[in-house]
Amino acid sequence: MKLATIVHEQREQAAFLTDRGIIPLVWLNRREGTDWETDLLALLQKNKLNTLLGWYTGGGKALLTELPALVHGQVSYRALYRQPGKMIGVGMNYMAKAIELSGRPPEDEPVIFLKPDTSLIGPGECIRLPDRAGQITAEAELAIVVGQTCKGISEEEAMSVVAGFTTSLDMTAKDIHSRNPRFMQRAKSFDTFLSLGATLTTVDEYASLAELEVETVLNGEVAHRNTVSRMMFSPAYLISFLSHVMTLHPGDIILTGTPGSVVIKQGDKVECRIAGLKTLSNIVET
Repeated sequence: MKLATIVHEQREQAAFLTDRGIIPLVWLNRREGTDWETDLLALLQKNKLNTLLGWYTGGGKALLTELPALVHGQVSYRALYRQPGKMIGVGMNYMAKAIELSGRPPEDEPVIFLKPDTSLIGPGECIRLPDRAGQITAEAELAIVVGQTCKGISEEEAMSVVAGFTTSLDMTAKDIHSRNPRFMQRAKSFDTFLSLGATLTTVDEYASLAELEVETVLNGEVAHRNTVSRMMFSPAYLISFLSHVMTLHPGDIILTGTPGSVVIKQGDKVECRIAGLKTLSNIVET
């Protein structure tokens, strides 16, 4: 199942993403007399996403073919939601990126940091370069959307708490971070320094998550590409590791690391491309 957050009837709301077009959940409610939450974060926090997925795979997908659909190219997309409980970043999760940042192989535990919700933007919104922050980089990343509250779970249990995946772009004030590694949190926390994709694809849509490619794209050219299989810490490991540090709740976002970063400047277009998800694009402004 694929969901998206779009602008419809003058507000941001959830919709099904289908080959035929976009079908707002509110249309399903009107047609069937159901009361599905039409805000994706509320759908997650009220533990209704798995129920919706069960409905979809149990015959709902066929029912959707009977509903009208909005044309893909005529829909405005927005971030999945605006105020996640937590947005947790993972640094240096690919060997090449770890060596780029530190000049040596990675540590034996994940590097983690938090992104404030004030840093959050969505598709089509502008990345703003802060004054006197120096060089800024952008990194495409696969983002995990947590679907169930969990604490201290095993790696084997981890994927059972995942609602799905989305695209993301994580920005960093590279010069600030380079001056002192302890400045990483500040370097990651400026306004507009996290873009979250519009689409959520559930786990069952991927036959092999390990083969999924993540691409950082600058001005139409692929700058970096790598597969999930080459992460040093897999999505399942990261979920388990983080759940032993903090309780994870529905709607929390985990950024899984980037295959590589690009330096961005005014006028650039930076993208995150991942198969099965709508490409996430943002323009850079000062």
